[in-house]
Amino acid sequence: MNNIKYYMKLTQQDMARLLDITPMTLRNWRKDKPYLYEIVMKGFAFENIVKKSKETYEELVELEQGLQHKL
Repeated sequence: MNNIKYYMKLTQQDMARLLDITPMTLRNWRKDKPYLYEIVMKGFAFENIVKKSKETYEELVELEQGLQHKL
């Protein structure tokens, strides 16, 4: 679970806002419904990884185009 937090920059309040719940609800899920909390955190981590992968892909495309123009 700690690895998931490493990839995320959102605060508990940010996540709660995105889920349309209170930060207290999110904390309660962590304590009372750990499996649900884990699924939610993995969802945020997955979204972040997809975003970073897309950015990396776009950077690689730009790099490739730059190299093709030099040839």
